[in-house]
Amino acid sequence: MNYAVIMAGGAGTRLWPISRERLPKPALRLYSEKSMFQIAVERLFPLFTPQQIIVVAGSAHSAALAEQVPEIPKENFILEPEGRGTASAIALTAVHLAERDPDAVMAVLTADHFIGNEVVFRGAVAAALTTPKSDYMVTLGIFPEFPSTEYGYIQQGDLVGETDGFRVLEALRFVEKPDQERAADMLRAGNYSWNSGMFIWKVGVILDEFARQMPELFDQITAIRRTINTPAYAHTLSEIWPKIRKQTIDYGIMEGARRVVVLPVTMQWTDVGNWNSLKALLPEDASGNTVRGDALLMDCSGTLVFGSKKLIAGVGLQDLIVVDTADALLICRSDRVQDVRKIADRLKASGRLDLI
Repeated sequence: MNYAVIMAGGAGTRLWPISRERLPKPALRLYSEKSMFQIAVERLFPLFTPQQIIVVAGSAHSAALAEQVPEIPKENFILEPEGRGTASAIALTAVHLAERDPDAVMAVLTADHFIGNEVVFRGAVAAALTTPKSDYMVTLGIFPEFPSTEYGYIQQGDLVGETDGFRVLEALRFVEKPDQERAADMLRAGNYSWNSGMFIWKVGVILDEFARQMPELFDQITAIRRTINTPAYAHTLSEIWPKIRKQTIDYGIMEGARRVVVLPVTMQWTDVGNWNSLKALLPEDASGNTVRGDALLMDCSGTLVFGSKKLIAGVGLQDLIVVDTADALLICRSDRVQDVRKIADRLKASGRLDLI
């Protein structure tokens, strides 16, 4: 059976102060009346039924997320005691699915991305779901609209085949987030796509890759697997999980994986990872200002004001991010949004856990 695995963990510290450990980014209503998590679930219908949707989330977040999508069975929530990176989250999910169905195909999808054309997205996922039958590991690539320095890239090679109108190409290598010059070079080359962080593969294939490339993690996950559906599961998970080394799926598996292909997709796509990417999704006035909440701006340009209850007045502001919550206020230059996560790091280091 095919399963959609929605990665809904992570505190989203680059969107502090509205994204907190107690209320993660996917649960927030940022650009719609619905949360990003609700949107991520709804765009999967009718390609997947609620019974085929698996949610990976932190234990602290599960109640808030489950309340937003009551149609997904509670047993389909796979909970991490704490975040240890995407590699371990995917490995844990893979063994759970392998216990249900050894022949399962899992589509690893995201809960915090904006996708403009959902019909194209579902078509691409449907096409990708047929490719793992040949034991390929598929990654969805996004046709790059501009030379972004905020996304990783995938270098595309020879044509492997075509499925439902989508080309399937060799994935030659994964490229880390480049500088501006390198990003422009890749855009001109024409054989690179953005790395969306969405993958499709058989559970058996990805578990084989964990055994080959991350044997320590594989052994730890296998020990957890032995206790699935037994009274010992919770204790075993809580004992082993903190010992797992943090690692992403890109570094841990994809860069060294065998038989990786990329399915390029042309659609509006944004990783809503910081305040600038969110601002780009919201309407702005003639001066490039974006306002959510009650604000009065005079002679301001390129500024985002994201308020809560009180009036926010600004005079002469240029290219600033202003975010007000009940207990914290962020003021940041728009060219420094990547550093917002450092605020959360400093608060944590100083013991101010109530603010993160």
